[in-house]
Amino acid sequence: MSSALNEISQNQKAVAGLRQTTLFWFAVVGFLFLTLTLDGCFLRMYQSQFFPTLRPEWFYAVLTLHGVSMVAVWFVAGMAAVTYLLGNYLRPPLWASRAALGGTVVGFGLLFVATARGLFGAGWHFLFPLPFYSQGTWPDWATGCFFASLIVFSAVWLIWSLALITAILRRYSFRNSLGWHYLSGRKGLEIPPLVLITMVALVSAVAGFLDLVALFFFYLLQWRVKDFVANPLLMKNLTFFYAHLLVLASMYLGVAIVYDQLPTFNNREWKTDKIIVLAWNAVLVMVSIGFFHQLYMDIVHPRTLQVMGQAISYFSAVPAAVISIFDGLLLVYGSRMRWTVGSTFMFLGLMGWAVAGVSAVIDSTITVNSILHNTLWAPAHLHTFFLMGVVLMILGFAYDLGSRLSCMPESRVLKRLILTTFIAGGYGFVFLGFWSGAHSVPRRYATYPEGLIHATTYARTAVAFIIVFIFGLVLFLWEIGRRYFRAIFT
Repeated sequence: MSSALNEISQNQKAVAGLRQTTLFWFAVVGFLFLTLTLDGCFLRMYQSQFFPTLRPEWFYAVLTLHGVSMVAVWFVAGMAAVTYLLGNYLRPPLWASRAALGGTVVGFGLLFVATARGLFGAGWHFLFPLPFYSQGTWPDWATGCFFASLIVFSAVWLIWSLALITAILRRYSFRNSLGWHYLSGRKGLEIPPLVLITMVALVSAVAGFLDLVALFFFYLLQWRVKDFVANPLLMKNLTFFYAHLLVLASMYLGVAIVYDQLPTFNNREWKTDKIIVLAWNAVLVMVSIGFFHQLYMDIVHPRTLQVMGQAISYFSAVPAAVISIFDGLLLVYGSRMRWTVGSTFMFLGLMGWAVAGVSAVIDSTITVNSILHNTLWAPAHLHTFFLMGVVLMILGFAYDLGSRLSCMPESRVLKRLILTTFIAGGYGFVFLGFWSGAHSVPRRYATYPEGLIHATTYARTAVAFIIVFIFGLVLFLWEIGRRYFRAIFT
């Protein structure tokens, strides 16, 4: 009897600890998201000539900070969310989540110092050999500080990912966690979609982090070994392979959340079946070779790889996006859905994934990419993918979590205002990016030449939409902050 009571007490403590850690995670994410959104506004304001006397080095430093940090923030936000939700099926590693939280804060501190203090501005892809050749724009210590932040990030996130995989494998075997028994027709454990999709995301993320280890090794040799020169094309492939996997892993974590949580708003079920298993296993295979669509400009690549990049980009839209989106529509259709801020964000995030997917297929077409690649079309696609996709999915979960734990009612007026400003501001901003790209406005320009007067006009219009979005974000953070405060301190 005493042992049973002791086990119950330990489980209650574990649940309370997981809940508290998750709330702290999202408090950090909210602060960083607002800060980095203001950074993004600064970038478009700079292109709008709001700061005519400010050195362009500031633009590229903030661009680097914004790009790296946004990808990092939404990967760890997705990890924190699925760690919490996995607690419904198994015992997730709380220690790994807490260690990752501390390491992530340290990594962001180093990144802020490298960019805001050292003006490191090699971009979020930090393509070789630019970090070593700043021509005096940033000091050597800023390069070291930047890479130190990435090393901290990759180390703690790799440990967290492996710890989560280990916890899943204790409950489900590797074969079962990927649902292979559904394909073979053998009897086995019922696999929640959350577990299946999280495994796909984690395996992809681990591959990306191991790739990053190889990339850092070559950078170290270049730095310390005399006369050693790394192959630039190899370095670029390693960089884009890592970046591609981390971005997609973030999206898959968001989709896993939607699969698990959206049915709770209409009491329907979103169960794993053979089609879903086949789709996500296909994604796991294709995600590792789909990054070649990032490298069309490297004409020294074998033509076969270029064609493969286009073909895989087309095919990968079918198993994950199309099936998930149609399943999501069928889940909602004809049901008595509770449309809260949380459920609406999650559903709109799924639909935003569809919009981003269309723009991705367009851009992954070789003949189109040769025109659009170095325009604002590509950043517009990435922002749609994140801002109107994974960000909405994860914020929807975060808001619902706070509402359930605090038991606070939802204001209809604030709900409509938040949704209106988020969607109008967000889609207005990304539309200006697509429009600018279609009209040959180049990417990564701090200021536009005289022949591109229309580019400055588009940037100023984008700033107006960003301000609308920031207004909605502040309202959202106020509402979710009140809920988290009550959940933590009462």
